[in-house]
Amino acid sequence: MLNFNIRGENIEVTQAIRDYVQKRVGKLQKFFDNNVDSIAHVNLKIHPDKTAKVEVTIPLPYLVLRAEETSPDMYASVDLVTDKLERQIRKYKTKVNRKSREKGFKAIDFAATDETVAAADNDQDDKLDVVRTKRVSLKPMDNEEAILQMDMLGHDFFIYEDAETDAINIVYRRNDGRYGLIETGDDQ
Repeated sequence: MLNFNIRGENIEVTQAIRDYVQKRVGKLQKFFDNNVDSIAHVNLKIHPDKTAKVEVTIPLPYLVLRAEETSPDMYASVDLVTDKLERQIRKYKTKVNRKSREKGFKAIDFAATDETVAAADNDQDDKLDVVRTKRVSLKPMDNEEAILQMDMLGHDFFIYEDAETDAINIVYRRNDGRYGLIETGDDQ
């Protein structure tokens, strides 16, 4: 079941907006298993130039869906972000189904991790401060699933547990647009 946490910045979240968000984003429920309980975190923001930004994050046991859209109309932004999330789900399911057919798995239980972000604040004293910390739960997957997850989250790197070696690995996007892999292990 999909529950909603709807917040507004510079806007009062009226019942009409809340109902519309729940109706549109709630349609994504058809793609999830019936036993999946998740909270859709929806952030609605009105900028000073009167544009409306909608951000939606849905953490699932096997995937983290995230999308944002900005347009002159709040309802249009909700529609656009819902369409973007649906495309992400379809892309992910297609990739997983193809992968399972290639490897001969009956069912694949891939899991996503929360994003891991550590940022450096480079002030005048050249001091390095960690400004954000996130805890991750790593689930086994191969590097192709990790790259797909990284792309869906819009990140430049992704940390995961390799399904074959149980090692913690990192995939990242290179400046040339291709991908790199950092492997960990004892045989370095």
